[in-house]
Amino acid sequence: MWESRQDEVHCKMRFTVKHFRFVVYWLLCATLGFQAALDVFSQGVAVPRRVDRAAPNVKLDAPLPKVNFEDVAAKAGLTARHVTGPDFDKQYLIETTGSGLALIDYNNDGWLDIFLVNGTTLEGFPQGQEPINHLYQNNKDSTFTDVTEKSGLVRSGWGQGACVGDYDNDGNDDLMVTYFGQLALYQNTGKGRFADVTAKAGLLHKAQRWTTGCSFLDYDKDGKLDLFVSSYVDFDIKKVPPKGSNQFCQWKGMPVMCGPRGLPGGANLLYHNNGDGTFTDVSGKSGISKPSGYYAFTSLVSDYDNDGWPDIYVACDSTPNILYHNEGDGTFTDIGLVSGSAFNQDGQEQAGMGVSTADYDNDGFLDIVKTNFADDTATLYRNAGDGTFNDVTYPSRLGVNTRFLGWGTGFLDIDHDGWKDIFMVNGHVYPEVDAHTPDSPYKQGKLIYWNLRNGTFLDISAQAGSGIMERHSSRGAAVGDLDNDGSLEIVVNNMNETPGLLKNRGAKKNWVLLKTVGKKSNRNGIGARITVFTGSYKQMDEVRSGGSYMSHNDLRLHFGIGDAPKVDRAEVRWPSGIREAFENLKANRIAVLEEGQGRPVNPTSAVEKK
Repeated sequence: MWESRQDEVHCKMRFTVKHFRFVVYWLLCATLGFQAALDVFSQGVAVPRRVDRAAPNVKLDAPLPKVNFEDVAAKAGLTARHVTGPDFDKQYLIETTGSGLALIDYNNDGWLDIFLVNGTTLEGFPQGQEPINHLYQNNKDSTFTDVTEKSGLVRSGWGQGACVGDYDNDGNDDLMVTYFGQLALYQNTGKGRFADVTAKAGLLHKAQRWTTGCSFLDYDKDGKLDLFVSSYVDFDIKKVPPKGSNQFCQWKGMPVMCGPRGLPGGANLLYHNNGDGTFTDVSGKSGISKPSGYYAFTSLVSDYDNDGWPDIYVACDSTPNILYHNEGDGTFTDIGLVSGSAFNQDGQEQAGMGVSTADYDNDGFLDIVKTNFADDTATLYRNAGDGTFNDVTYPSRLGVNTRFLGWGTGFLDIDHDGWKDIFMVNGHVYPEVDAHTPDSPYKQGKLIYWNLRNGTFLDISAQAGSGIMERHSSRGAAVGDLDNDGSLEIVVNNMNETPGLLKNRGAKKNWVLLKTVGKKSNRNGIGARITVFTGSYKQMDEVRSGGSYMSHNDLRLHFGIGDAPKVDRAEVRWPSGIREAFENLKANRIAVLEEGQGRPVNPTSAVEKK
């Protein structure tokens, strides 16, 4: 299934899915009325729904991996407390969504640093005591030092998410931070400091916005990173109804904060990089702003249909998810509905929070996992390879958990067997649930799903270590190799607590970590697709900015290779269109793949064929 998609088949499949969903919807409208039909196609904070199904039995043909995640944040010096509204009595939606984080090598020393986004309270703080975002520099000895002040990143406010990309191609990674209010673009000066260039870059909003996820991408493949920003709710605290005042402010009989249902949705944004340090808002002419009324959280960029152009998937809360298909001419079309990735398999909207992508079944097409609200499951969309997705949540065994409210998520190979596993961090939005629904508390443990290499996963959370079982109300999470030992760590931003840093102490096999450096392409190589070959076995992934829950992972790609002593060949399809191979990469090493330095590869090579 690594062949290119056939356009005729793709169009037929899109029409079939589209036709079926619209017929069902309009039949419901005719029989139940418009509002009732809308309710059937709805799911989220205010109206949780789920359909119980039995998970398939599984037979293990291999011993469980030796996984042992330990939270070492305190030992590492990550002590800054996250603040988002009061600890308990949360009156407004803005006090519940929390913040993301970014892993960034800000000083170019080859070691990942940690940027934690922070929030605030409606009451405010005395001057000089406001909670701020924090940048922690990696000391290369498993500890970190807070360098926020000297880095120029001190700022307080309703911080939401972050993403990383070298937008000016100067070799220093820059930082975007989203806010309820005004987003911020920080240019990395290369001297250990960042400069706020939001106004200079043309990114100032005329009005207050609630921006959430973000991703740098080269959507037109001109070698310069553009910027996508998702928006949640058009939120005006003066116009929001009081807690518990209407049907959108109740949950299981409890009076709760209002929203997002009943509030106007935000508008997503696309900025084109002009190449001179400035950006132009092309949201309208590109088609990005056409889907309206959505509650958009996390953006995720990948080439889902293998046509060489980066697409944008957006996890949305209580509204359909969006899949912007890149038409290759500067415009995008929302194909979420026709692709099967807007709803779950029951045709229902879900309350999507976090999202990640990987080729979990190693068939050459990128699949999607998404976290959702409580009383629902996470969703796993398997890429059918013809421009559509199938909801395989229950066949894959991800439907076994319904009591968790998920946020940050990601694919990672925890045991280096060459198959991507899944993690999720969780936590409720209503502190009041502890007194009403003890089976789904405010603070929750995390989840680890081990890939059984047959299309199914096994929940091994109870055997995955104290760091997984400890309870927090978590939000953002990011994955990366913080100590360059080949084992991926997970950094977590916890609501009204200090962060978590999960280190896997379990046994692992061989690995490679690949860093891309573009020349004709953007400097980070964001959008590059890498396929690694070890013997007859191959894996694929892409370099991307943003994901999880409003967070940013390690830009280097991690591949477990089992007992193999080396990667025979790593084939790269650069955003520029150049294809080349890098051979004989030794195991347990970090390799830098520089565009133009490999062996040229014919476009019809095995990169696209199984």
